[in-house]
Amino acid sequence: MRTVEWANGLTGVTGEPWTGVRYFCTWRAGGVSAAPWDSLNLGLHVGDDPAAVQENRARLRAGLPGDPLWLNQVHGTDVREDPSSLRDDGAIQVACPADVGRVESRSADAVPCADAAATMRRGRPLAIMTADCLPVVLADEEGTVLGVAHAGWRGLAAGVLENTLSAMRRQAPQASGWRAWIGPGIGPTAFEVGDDVRSAFVDGHSALAAYFSACQDSDRWLADLAGLAAWRLTQAGVGRVENSGECTYRQADRYFSYRRQARTGRQATLAWLV
Repeated sequence: MRTVEWANGLTGVTGEPWTGVRYFCTWRAGGVSAAPWDSLNLGLHVGDDPAAVQENRARLRAGLPGDPLWLNQVHGTDVREDPSSLRDDGAIQVACPADVGRVESRSADAVPCADAAATMRRGRPLAIMTADCLPVVLADEEGTVLGVAHAGWRGLAAGVLENTLSAMRRQAPQASGWRAWIGPGIGPTAFEVGDDVRSAFVDGHSALAAYFSACQDSDRWLADLAGLAAWRLTQAGVGRVENSGECTYRQADRYFSYRRQARTGRQATLAWLV
């Protein structure tokens, strides 16, 4: 884990250097939002003053090579592929679990409903907002193609990471040497879940039982969400997986956490090819 600084004195966390890729997750300080969204809340959907959020996004944008591709995240598995694939009729190629390669017609400036994005365009920042779910950055070792994914337990169990990799492999079939960075999310000592969550993973892969430990005072489980993500990435052919190790629930000075406080903001993970 390394601290990163960019425009307007904003700070965040990044991982090991990566050829052709820049990436980081924001910390919550340095914005203008009032409590309980204080202060660098980047989510427009959480009840914060929209003017404050837009100012926060403007401060973030000042340190980026272009406007971020924001997503309307719904805990699903759809992947938004690079809008540079726009055809003359305004249709955009998107990858969907039930209809891979389907073409949807939508405005070029509409906020797409998806939980992941992939691009080969350099200088195009991709953005994922979180407040306990995992942000995951994916690329090949040479920085040819980039993907980001929002991986809560539902999307993770349903295959959002595998869908993202599939979209990236379609865009860059020659790419190899896959690696991933798992950004800040709720940690294994804080993510308490029920039997339904455990079953969503363990019923299909008994080896994943190792990522759940029984709570001492209840019939619930503590889940290692980052460990589950790393296992699925490895199974999908990612040879190098780095975990930030940052817990959004425990580190209130750095991160928003929905589990800690339901009325709260969102940090963002940004990544782009250089």
